[in-house]
Amino acid sequence: MSPPKIFISSVLILAVVSGIIYLNSQKASRGSNDGGVSVTPRLSQVSEKNQTVSPEGKRDKETTSIQKSKKYTLAKEITTPDGFINTSATGSWQAPSITIGEFVGKKVVLIDFWTYSCINCQRTTPYLNAWYEKYKDQGLVIIGLHTPEFEFEKVYQNVLEATQRLGIKYPVVLDNDYSTWNAYQNRFWPRKYLIDIDGYVIYDHIGEGGYEETEQKIQAALKERMAVLGENGAINKAVTKEIPIQNGAKSPETYFGSARNDQQANLLFPSDSWSITPEFAQNSSPHASIVYTYTAKDVFFVAEAGTETMVEVLLDGQPLGSEAGADIIKTSDGKSVVKIKEARLYKIIQGHQSETHTLKFIPQKSGLKAFTFTFG
Repeated sequence: MSPPKIFISSVLILAVVSGIIYLNSQKASRGSNDGGVSVTPRLSQVSEKNQTVSPEGKRDKETTSIQKSKKYTLAKEITTPDGFINTSATGSWQAPSITIGEFVGKKVVLIDFWTYSCINCQRTTPYLNAWYEKYKDQGLVIIGLHTPEFEFEKVYQNVLEATQRLGIKYPVVLDNDYSTWNAYQNRFWPRKYLIDIDGYVIYDHIGEGGYEETEQKIQAALKERMAVLGENGAINKAVTKEIPIQNGAKSPETYFGSARNDQQANLLFPSDSWSITPEFAQNSSPHASIVYTYTAKDVFFVAEAGTETMVEVLLDGQPLGSEAGADIIKTSDGKSVVKIKEARLYKIIQGHQSETHTLKFIPQKSGLKAFTFTFG
């Protein structure tokens, strides 16, 4: 190799190494174990003199730092983020633009662990959006911690498009390596943690529901914040109206991949044209069908395809009628189909009540990746 080529190669290698070092330096540092890094509480930094207050929201001795440390745990910091959405650093690898610690002593923070192909998360999102619009000017910060269930949910563009589709305006942080998820010892999608002005986790809720209780906890935390900061005003006690969900699902979430195939008793592949990977099943020829017998009101299908693939959907051998989900298209020749391309959740059946039916999918192309059936 000639000297100029050696020099150029050395420069390229140095640039690559420097780039890797830079990218790694922009991630929040982690602790020495999976316990994560706790935020610094507000009350450990300031005097507690004059912190006793009235029942109207002012502090009393039960909310001193000692009392809080006995009753609650400190929030864990966001660690090794993989991207930001709805922050000033969106789409870039600049220094992380949002942390939990920066809001301690200033704001109340609600963090929500979610992933965009999860129907339970999607049904929770309208409440988060409503709370964000209602309380963002009164001291509430919402941070969506997007921790993926599938590999395609690690892709920044996919998450960005999902947040836009769902109308999410609050910050979203990609937690692709589960580091923040593990720091909170979380095991569920969705799950919310409410962090007060002092940096303590004062409330958490698993799954859907509990919206009235959660909002009341938010209001109480915002009321305390106003008292601490000496702000005037009042928090509106009215809560966001809950949309009733009739969940008639008796069938369990069913994964197509081999990594979690313990719930496939009613799932049939009538042909041998399906290859099974740890995450998904993929057809190697067109018209290789999927047949599934379920008991539920609603059916959702998580899937993707390299090129747009038309999938015919039959219910008990017939095209879908009034129970057709939002992603079903009725063709001029009377068929019911769903167009699959983007890696996301598709709404197939939105029934009137929980019933037992046999569902059949017939993809018109090879290359469909089927991840999971979920039910409602």
